[in-house]
Amino acid sequence: MDIFSVLSMIWGLSLFLFGMTVMGEALERRAGSSLRSLLGKMTGSKLAGFLTGMGITAIIQSSSATTVMVVGFVNSGIMSLKQAINVIMGANVGTTVTAWILSLSGIDSGSFFVKLFKPSSFTPLLALWGVVYLMFSKNSKKKDTALVLLGFATLMFGMDAMSDSVSGLKDVPAFTQMFVLFKEPVLGVIAGAVLTAVIQSSSASVGILQALAVTGQVSYGAAIPIIMGQNVGTCVTALISSVGTTKNARRAASVHLAFNVIGTIICLVLFYIVRAMVQPAFLNESATMLGIAVSHSVFNVLCTAMLFPMSGLLEKLVVRLIPDDQVKEEFVMLDERLLATPPLALERCHNVAYDMAVCAFDAIRKAISALTDFSDELAEDVRKSESTADRYEDALGSFLVELSTKRISGADSIEAAKLLKLIGDFERVSDHAVNIVESAEELREKEIVFSEDAREELRVLLDAVSEIMDLAQNAFLKNDIALAMQVEPLEQVVDDLKDRMRNNHILRLQQGKCSIGAGFVWSDLLTNLERVSDHCSNIAGSVIEAGHADMNYHELLRANRSDGVEFRRGYEAYSKKYSLPETK
Repeated sequence: MDIFSVLSMIWGLSLFLFGMTVMGEALERRAGSSLRSLLGKMTGSKLAGFLTGMGITAIIQSSSATTVMVVGFVNSGIMSLKQAINVIMGANVGTTVTAWILSLSGIDSGSFFVKLFKPSSFTPLLALWGVVYLMFSKNSKKKDTALVLLGFATLMFGMDAMSDSVSGLKDVPAFTQMFVLFKEPVLGVIAGAVLTAVIQSSSASVGILQALAVTGQVSYGAAIPIIMGQNVGTCVTALISSVGTTKNARRAASVHLAFNVIGTIICLVLFYIVRAMVQPAFLNESATMLGIAVSHSVFNVLCTAMLFPMSGLLEKLVVRLIPDDQVKEEFVMLDERLLATPPLALERCHNVAYDMAVCAFDAIRKAISALTDFSDELAEDVRKSESTADRYEDALGSFLVELSTKRISGADSIEAAKLLKLIGDFERVSDHAVNIVESAEELREKEIVFSEDAREELRVLLDAVSEIMDLAQNAFLKNDIALAMQVEPLEQVVDDLKDRMRNNHILRLQQGKCSIGAGFVWSDLLTNLERVSDHCSNIAGSVIEAGHADMNYHELLRANRSDGVEFRRGYEAYSKKYSLPETK
């Protein structure tokens, strides 16, 4: 093997790793909604968690990436350690899919129909299909499909290039001697662990082993221990990602290590026993690509079958290794590790935005209660909620901006833009809650009492604002466009109420029924309540715009709302429902 063969091997390895990365990232974007659906199943039973881990890993082609995501989920508090263990076990089985795909390169037969399944026969067509999609399609999903096809074609081309470049190693005595050395199982485990730790992908290291198998010098006796070691080496990525996280997140990474180390030790002991007692002849046979894929799958399935029933013991083990402190840790609201998988990061942003919406609207409802039943505790609760909403906005804003710089699908880009608009409205709603509480404090401190007419008008306005808040909040939480469409006519009614109530107040001032001091508070209340309804309109508008994939759709509706039949019908119904009493 000369220098040119070495360069060809490096070239093939580079293409292989590049193709795997491109294909995995494109699959991730293309299956964004599926990943979010799988995420929702993580909170289910042990089997659901296992299947979720297996499914996500099969999609993104990396158990390391799945485990890093799990560490992020646990660190953010959206997944318990118990749930994480099941997902991690599923990831170990899901990663075997790659080896089966790569084993197609080892198909060797003179049959025409069998040759059709050989990647070198169909990947050129996939690559052509991908290039056509990439060059001539403007649809983001089709472009992602193109990158999946091109990534797969590049991966398989790199695999063939590696296999061809190392084929000459069969005549190199030093190479043969190296794999004779790896027949000592412990050395094989160490070699597999080191290789995988360096490239941080068990799928890629298995692919490299499959490429080396074409030399005919890699026996099953050497390949099986290397495969065992690869499962240990893949834990390095998760362990690195857990640095600086909460204890439960570090425990999740430790579970991944403990699971693979325990499984490897058990299987290694069984391997020694079988080899000593039975001495199976196949251990001395040359391993094939398909045989390595089978061995990889059997090892991972066997480890999972042994340890899956003992997930509770694994949890107790890592809790004992990483004990709780006396000081209670706070969960990280948004973990940057999730950015490695944008669809799941966006799902986490949705969940945090839901919490922010509930926080902001609860603050307004408490502030409204303070107008009639004021207490210092209630006012303090409103201010704490406003402070919490500020923290939500800071965290979500920074995270969503960073997420937007990633390569995400068109649909996810629209969702991220929607959330960026919404969090500003939620924060402003909480600000108005504080303003309303301040008005309630002024009423109490100055012993201001509104007239009977003013109190009745305020009750009507508060009822209308309460309904528009319910509509906007539920439209966002349920992503319900029908509910969102009901907000705009009610917002117009609130605007009309404010104008009429301001005019009525001037009349009461002229008639001496209301004091100037009460008038200042009255004006502040009307302004803040009307602004709350404006933000509710913005929230509903963002839901409508995202549903129509047009971030200017709501402005178009606002400009033409008087011409809409549904708008006029809703406006008339709300006008009757929230009509002011006749001025006495």
